[in-house]
This record gives sequence, C-alpha cells and structure tokens, in this order.
Amino acid sequence: MKRIQTIKEVKNEMCRYRSEGQVIGFVPTMGYLHEGHLSLVRESIKQTDRTAVSVYVNPKQFGPDEDYLQYPRDIDRDADVLEKEGVDVLFTCQDREMYPKGYKTYVEVQDYQDVLCGASRPGHFRGVCTVVLKLFQIIKPDIAFFGQKDAQQAVILKKMVKDLNAEVKISVHPIVREKDGLALSSRNALLRPRQRKAALCLYQSLQIAKQAILKGQTDSLKIIHLMKERINKEKQAQWDYVEIVDKNNLESLSKVIKGETLIALAVYIGQVRLIDNIII
Repeated sequence: MKRIQTIKEVKNEMCRYRSEGQVIGFVPTMGYLHEGHLSLVRESIKQTDRTAVSVYVNPKQFGPDEDYLQYPRDIDRDADVLEKEGVDVLFTCQDREMYPKGYKTYVEVQDYQDVLCGASRPGHFRGVCTVVLKLFQIIKPDIAFFGQKDAQQAVILKKMVKDLNAEVKISVHPIVREKDGLALSSRNALLRPRQRKAALCLYQSLQIAKQAILKGQTDSLKIIHLMKERINKEKQAQWDYVEIVDKNNLESLSKVIKGETLIALAVYIGQVRLIDNIII
C-alpha cells in the first residue's frame, strides 16, 4: 500500500491506474476506522481493480462549538488496518494543501442541506460537499463507497453528483452494528461505559418505530412521540431531532407515512452526538 500525502502525487498514481484501464474504487473517511469503514473498503476491493482510501478530518464540516479537536485520530493504526485489507493507496492530505491560503470556493445542495442534521449544524453539508467534490476531482474514482448510517449525506452527495454531472457512481451500503444494535461510529470511542449503555436508546427507539409501523401505525407524529419517550428515559440522552422523511428527497412526512421512508435521529449522549436511521 502506498501512503501519499500530496495532491500531485496521488493524482499521478490515479492517472497511472486509469491509463492501464483499471476501475478505481474510493472510500473517503475521517479516519479512526472501524468495521463500518472496512465493510466499504471490502466492497471496493471486491468490485474494482484498485482501491484508494482517504483519511482527512475535514475542518470545514465542523461548527465552531463542535468536536473537531476532540475527534479521534490514529493514522498509523488506520494505515496498518488498511494495508492488511489490501488497499492500494492511502491518501492523507494536510489542511494547507486542501484549503490553501485564499481559498474561496464552496459547494452546496440547497434545501437538502437545511433539514435533519443540517438544521442543527448549519454549514456542515457545505463542508461535506466541498471536500467530497474536491476528493472526487483529485482521485477521479469510478465508484465511491458510502455508508447508510450517514443517510442524509448519501442523499445529498447523490444529488450533487447528478446536478454537477460528475462521472462517479455513489454506492451506499448498509449500517454495520454492534451485537446489541449500536451503529458503529468513530465517536463511540468517546463514550464512557454508562454512556455506551445509554446510547442504545437510538437503536431501540428505531425498533419501536419499526414495530409500530408493522402493526399498522402510519401517523408519523405518534411514532415520533413513541421514539422520544424511549430516548427521554435515559438521563444522559438528549435528542437533537427525531424525524420521518421521504427517503429520496428528505421531505418531511409530517402526517401519514407512505412509500420509502427514512426514520432518522440524532441524540446527544453527554457531549457526544450520535446519529442512526432505518429505512421502511
């Protein structure tokens, strides 16, 4: 595996692969890798000829009061894991090269970016879209792999790619969970033991919603109420949002659930913000 830190060098390496007619898969990450990330890496290795992974904690997607400095990092551990998986290129870029002095250009997907996580994290998806599009321009992958845990991000990036005619396929794969249902996240490492137990309220509230729907409940407000009741039982939990929306355009289903539905939530466990979702 090649560890590359400069844009010029990784562009040259990707150009060499393309000149040989090889299909390039790409997994963009912020590092501190877990099985969720590795499931995407394995899909890329299975589906493509060459796999590149980026590890970059993007400052542009963190607000001023968010956990950018506390976000877990261990690049040497990540590199060891990726090499064992058979990744071809690990790209780690410095802020000064990704956003050089005088940088002024940003990418937004209007409306989609203003709901769910975007409502409480203004500017977050502007930062996500900007860095992902830059990475697409640098790597020029044929297929980019993302996880369903970041459901809103996946919808937004698909829209960005379609609207800007980017020549990359967005491939979204299922959430990877612990045995007790907790969705894998790099932020889980920040949880204390009692908080880790409290964090199960996210998955459990989603299961409550699923069971209610399977029993015939279609009133989204009643389902949301049931979910919030479960979360509110945890002293260390404070919900940010609990929403039921259209899976494809993120429009709120404020009355009756119909069609492909995304049930999504964000919950603070202490100071740690976690997200989860299911599709019905």
